[in-house]
Amino acid sequence: MLFARYFLIVLLAGALAVDMPQASAQQMVSVAREEVNLRSGPGMRHSAEWVLSRGFPLTVIGRRGDWLHVQDFENDKGWVLRALTGSTPYHIVKVKTANMRSQPSTSSRILGKVSYGDALKTLERKSGWVKVQRDGGLRGWISRTLLWGW
Repeated sequence: MLFARYFLIVLLAGALAVDMPQASAQQMVSVAREEVNLRSGPGMRHSAEWVLSRGFPLTVIGRRGDWLHVQDFENDKGWVLRALTGSTPYHIVKVKTANMRSQPSTSSRILGKVSYGDALKTLERKSGWVKVQRDGGLRGWISRTLLWGW
């Protein structure tokens, strides 16, 4: 009897392990149009809560049909139509002001400044630094700790 119970427990545990989803890295997307509405639900009938600009990075936290349930760097959540997003990597500035530098080092020359909420195209990553490009064309390095995205 004890063997039968043990066998059932092992069999049940094995069956549950097979049905468990695999852990995977979070998927990131970015806004691929000039402006996209972040909606309260998955569909056009849901209200637009925010308007997001091109390049704004988002973490995908769920899906329903053609809609993505997403979260931004401030942990705001909403829904966007998948066709309006892309896979071009962007970062967003999460501090009041950040220096854009010529090299990945705090001792390198400051090329310009970026502000909280600025979306920057990701060009390269190196030792805790990210090389980014502002929409106007300025390129430089910013410490990864000052940014959110991928």
